[in-house]
Amino acid sequence: MRQSRRMSLVEAGANVVVGYVLAVATQIVVFPWFGLVVSIGNTLAIGAIFVITSLLRSYVLRRLFERWQ
Repeated sequence: MRQSRRMSLVEAGANVVVGYVLAVATQIVVFPWFGLVVSIGNTLAIGAIFVITSLLRSYVLRRLFERWQ
């Protein structure tokens, strides 16, 4: 059974949203351990940049694997 392009995007999006929440929470906890002081606004902005990158990566990889299947 093949996954539609739309569902590939939905799956990738859900994966990225969960990853974003975990990444921001991890940054809030871990950054201070390394002496990094970053505002919550900057933490969210950094996370947003990685969300876009991760969404594109997940979608492209999903489509490649669907094509090879």
